[in-house]
Amino acid sequence: STPKGATSFDVHATSAVTVHIVHSPMTKPMINSRWPLDPDIEVVVTIGVTSRTINDNKVKISYYGREGNELSVAWLYLTCVDVSLDVDLSRNGRVKSKGKDKAKWTWGPNGQGAVLLVNCDRDSPGAGGMDSGCFPLATPPSPLSTSPFSIFFPPVDLQDMSVMLLRTQGPSAIFAEYQVVLHVPESDADKVRVFHAIRSDSHPRYKPVLGPDKLSYVLDHVGSGENTFYVEGLAFPDVGFSGLVSFSASLLEVPHKNSPGTPIFTDTVVFRVAPWIMTPNTQQPMEVFVCRATAGLCQVCPISCSTLTTRLTEIAITPPGAFLLFLLLFFPQQDELEFGYVEAPHKTFPVVFDSPRNRGLKDFAFKKILGPDFGYVTREPPGKNISSLDSFGNLDVSPPVTVRGKEYPLGRILIGSSLPWASGRRMSKAVRDFLYAQKVQAPVEIYSEWLTVGHVDEFLTFVPTYDRKGFRLLLASPNACYKLFKEKQMQGHGEATQLIGLKGTERRSIDEILADESLKNDNKHVQRCIDWNRNLLKQELGLSEQDIIDIPQLFILKGSRADALFPDMVNMLVLGRHLGIPKPFGPLVGGQCCLEERVRALLEPLGLTCTFIDDYFSYHVLSGDVHCGTNVRRKPFAFKWWHMVP
Repeated sequence: STPKGATSFDVHATSAVTVHIVHSPMTKPMINSRWPLDPDIEVVVTIGVTSRTINDNKVKISYYGREGNELSVAWLYLTCVDVSLDVDLSRNGRVKSKGKDKAKWTWGPNGQGAVLLVNCDRDSPGAGGMDSGCFPLATPPSPLSTSPFSIFFPPVDLQDMSVMLLRTQGPSAIFAEYQVVLHVPESDADKVRVFHAIRSDSHPRYKPVLGPDKLSYVLDHVGSGENTFYVEGLAFPDVGFSGLVSFSASLLEVPHKNSPGTPIFTDTVVFRVAPWIMTPNTQQPMEVFVCRATAGLCQVCPISCSTLTTRLTEIAITPPGAFLLFLLLFFPQQDELEFGYVEAPHKTFPVVFDSPRNRGLKDFAFKKILGPDFGYVTREPPGKNISSLDSFGNLDVSPPVTVRGKEYPLGRILIGSSLPWASGRRMSKAVRDFLYAQKVQAPVEIYSEWLTVGHVDEFLTFVPTYDRKGFRLLLASPNACYKLFKEKQMQGHGEATQLIGLKGTERRSIDEILADESLKNDNKHVQRCIDWNRNLLKQELGLSEQDIIDIPQLFILKGSRADALFPDMVNMLVLGRHLGIPKPFGPLVGGQCCLEERVRALLEPLGLTCTFIDDYFSYHVLSGDVHCGTNVRRKPFAFKWWHMVP
């Protein structure tokens, strides 16, 4: 629009328009406030007020010749529209507009970015599976219907989803020539599903608009107002998926009805899918799940499991109302189930992780635990190549720790494995990959393959304490047991007997145990294995010797791997300060089991209460000790996972 012979110009605009002259330091305005027509000058105009009508803002550019005479005038007509895609950017449970850097997700207490839950519970009555799998996008509308396919959601299911608002403002007529399109990258589409809330005269309906095989959605009848969308996650973080998903809203100019349109503006937001989080023994118990033998097993079992049930109930009612006690008529469950949770600013619910190793509870978690506000997740290794180390007795998590200045406010997951340089049994890669991908509880692989079963809960556990540290690591210790037995022998109690073996009938005296060189060599090997883990845990959890308590325990090698010689006392149930410990049937000294007496002396000064559970045959012989046959759903951390920096 510059006329021939023009050497300068000036700019004027209506009040809503701000004019910026961008120039080099060497270029100065002329005396009459006009600017020279130099190639390094740019004129930038911005508007901070949405237009009420089309072309209600104007910019006038006047061109002048060498003599200062006006040669020509150019007019720029502007219409300002506001298109904003908004989420809970500040992670406080509220969706606000006008956020900055919405396309960036950052960790930490001052970070930003929305959180998305995997909709893995079952809120919908009669649904056959998880909520996230109940509503395929490909379902067509009824042939008699005049409206697009939509769904009715119970309010409780909507609470599992994250809200995303598309706000548009501007003259309605302008949107007749432009389109507003919501879209998701192809790489993210199979991880999420988006529903558009459709207003109706009766119940609100929800139209599935984005998700697997559906990458974009053109909004109809756009004008000034809000469109509400509900977003659900379909997949947890895992190999090849960091957990980040993005959505964009674009304003497209569409010159012809069938043309693809040209993007003018795009607003993008990012969600991170909430990780699955384990809870350590230091968290308050909410529900206790206990196994009980079936009628068939009771016919073989000389000691009924009612003894265990009674003793656990005694623990459970102190303090009253702390948690509920459930009796399940199945085999030991710790190997098959691990309880955790997922959390977003607007919602938290428990999620059970179902082990790929099935030992009598196949499909139990999916059929009996999955339900309203109780989610489900599992990982199956390809080829069904499953070992004992895939059981979740081989999975634990530490309390919060600080390691060389780095904080782990949600603790660190412990996975039993073979030695790093050795071939041998390991937890399946599918499960390990899933645990590593959650990021917030950086796993540590420790050495458990030296055991016949190979589970970490056979030689370690954590208990809460009420001091500055807040917990202790308990390690099974052959050295501590030999030291105790030698003390009792020196005191003249060498003839006191210990129940040993898996048959539950053989007793050996302290003198016989201490004289057994083969058993002593077995336990030297076991102690070396435990000490290897001791040093690793001190390094990876930032522990000192004062944070570790040695629990007397003997093992016996069967071939190259070890079993507990008597009920394994670290395989305990931890319910706050109350401990349900396998009764060791140790040597009686002065009418008291010296093993129980030593464990009480180690733990009760820390504010813990020890209850020794007499259920030897049902647990130790058939299915493992107390921890193996129980499971606990615990209270989520007060700390918000998005506040940490992995």
